[in-house]
Amino acid sequence: MNIIKSFTKAEWVLWLTAVTLITASFLVFGGNGRLTLIASVLGVTSIIINAKGEPTGQLMMVFFSLMYGYISFSFSYYGEMVTYLGMTMPMALFSYISWLRNPFREGKTEVRVNTLSALETGFMVLLTALVTFIFYFILRHFNTANLIPSTLSVATSFAAVYLTFRRSEHFSLVYAMNDTVLIILWTLAALSDSSYISVVICFAMFLVSDIYGFVSWKRMKHRQMAENVD
Repeated sequence: MNIIKSFTKAEWVLWLTAVTLITASFLVFGGNGRLTLIASVLGVTSIIINAKGEPTGQLMMVFFSLMYGYISFSFSYYGEMVTYLGMTMPMALFSYISWLRNPFREGKTEVRVNTLSALETGFMVLLTALVTFIFYFILRHFNTANLIPSTLSVATSFAAVYLTFRRSEHFSLVYAMNDTVLIILWTLAALSDSSYISVVICFAMFLVSDIYGFVSWKRMKHRQMAENVD
C-alpha cells in the first residue's frame, strides 16, 4: 500500500506504538471479541493517513464507524451508536468524495486545506448547538448510559465531521476533544466490565494521533500557502 510506504519515521513510530499498545491491552483485558481489536487498529491507521491529507483515511473511517457502532450498542451507548452510524459514517463518505474532488495539485491525492470564514464558523457553532440540544432528549428517551458524556460526544463528533468535510485543519483538534470525552465515557464502562479497558487504550492512542494530525495539517497548510505564492 503506497500510503503506508510513504509514512515518515515519526509516523511509523506513532503507528507501531499505537498498534502495540492496543494489541497488548486486548490480550490482557480482552474486548468485544476480535472486533474491538480490528476496529481499533483500523481507526488509528485511518487517523494517521488522514493526517497526511489522504482521502483513503476517510474511506477507512467508514468501516471503523460500522464496527464502533456495534461495540457501542453492546454497552447501551446508544448515543455513540447513533452518532457513528447515523453521522460519522455518512459524513466520512461525503468527506472522502470532497477530499478527492479538492486535491492540492492535479494528479496528486493530497487534499487542499481549506480556511473557514468567520460566518461559516458561527454557522457551525449554532448548528452544533442545535444538534446537541435535540440529541440530548433523544438519548434521554432511550435511557442512554452516562447521558452527559454521551451528549458531549455528540457535540464534539458533529463539529469534527463538519470540519473534516470542509477540509479545515481544526478537524483533528476537535476530534482530540472528542477522544477525551470518549476516554471518560469508556472508563466509566470499564468500571463495570474490565474488557472495555482495551477501548479506553484505543481512544488514548486516537488522542495522541489526532494531536499529531492537527500539527501535520498546520504544517501542510503553511506549505501549500507557500507553494501557491511561489
